Amino acid sequence: MTAPDVLPLVSTVGGGIGYAVKKVLKFVAVIAGSLVAGLVSLQYQHVIIIDRTMLQGIPQIGLTALSNTIINNTSAIGSAHEVVTLSNFVPLSSSPSPGFMLGLVRG
Repeated sequence: MTAPDVLPLVSTVGGGIGYAVKKVLKFVAVIAGSLVAGLVSLQYQHVIIIDRTMLQGIPQIGLTALSNTIINNTSAIGSAHEVVTLSNFVPLSSSPSPGFMLGLVRG
């Protein structure tokens, strides 16, 4: 098989994967939304109590971890780096990627 013979198949596989990923993400969003709506409903009925101060602290922990990662990575600027290829500069340029993006759009 030559490359022109395989490219339509790979693009189709990428499209199928993109379609499936979009459907799974929609399903996860519906489940998460239902869970949040259920918790808010139970809180409104005074069945459970949600500590909002603890929930507000969770993003702070994530931001602290992100800033520590950035500080640690920028301190290694003078060290040796890996070889950079052209494919690092052209996002979504592999053959299944256009099909994946089409599957996300059409799904």
